[in-house]
Amino acid sequence: MCWSERSTVAGYSRGRCDAARRVSNGSPWRSGAVMQLTALTGEAARCLMPGVELSRLERCVHLRFSSPHKTLSSAVLNGGYCAASDFLNVRVPRHCPEPPEDPAITLQRLSDELQCRGTTVAMMTAASLDSLRVASGAVCGETLAVLVTTGLENARRAGDPAEYRTLDVEPAERGTINLAIVTSARIADAALVEMVAIATEAKAAVLQELCISSPVSGGLATGTGTDAIAVFSGHGAAGARFAGKHTLLGERLAVMVMDAIRSSVNYQQAPAA
Repeated sequence: MCWSERSTVAGYSRGRCDAARRVSNGSPWRSGAVMQLTALTGEAARCLMPGVELSRLERCVHLRFSSPHKTLSSAVLNGGYCAASDFLNVRVPRHCPEPPEDPAITLQRLSDELQCRGTTVAMMTAASLDSLRVASGAVCGETLAVLVTTGLENARRAGDPAEYRTLDVEPAERGTINLAIVTSARIADAALVEMVAIATEAKAAVLQELCISSPVSGGLATGTGTDAIAVFSGHGAAGARFAGKHTLLGERLAVMVMDAIRSSVNYQQAPAA
């Protein structure tokens, strides 16, 4: 199956919906799902994969790339499509001073303080960085990693009535599920979009499994109101033109996202090993 390393996943202690339990306990995608899942503490940098250094600092999670990585993201700073030299997931206070500063200015200042060079892709969260989980493994000789921080303060179901009724609006950062997906494989542009879609579906699936509900509609949540995602393509020998549900890359990405979010949501009760 071109998949290596051992899985260590913290259990989830809350009750599950019956339908979700049937899916999670009996589905064939769970068999052979082998990976590493860890919590990262302290400020020492570690090698996430060749050419990618990971640090958890007091204020942020930092990925530094030895050479720019093709990136697709919904990040506040340099979101969209770019070549990123660094990635930041920045912890911000739940209640910001008035008047608030443009988030992109705040993030660029921190990027400068950290001496990031080139283009920094950065997002914000009010969730605790103690919720950080890193899932990683090998797919056909290339490395795949998922980083997530999770807060569920503003859980929402897609289609819930929105609080903001204009197009140009900047919702406040609250509890947020922020995902960063990094691979050493060379990913085609269209496959980057597929990876965003697969990760988003996986997030919705695990929230259903955990019976997280929207306080607005009472329905099962599919995310939060301020989630963000970034996907980084590498420079490895192997490339991928597709990343949907029929591909090994799509399967393993979904498993990683679900396991990482499951453990991240539960971080206060059972931190990952």
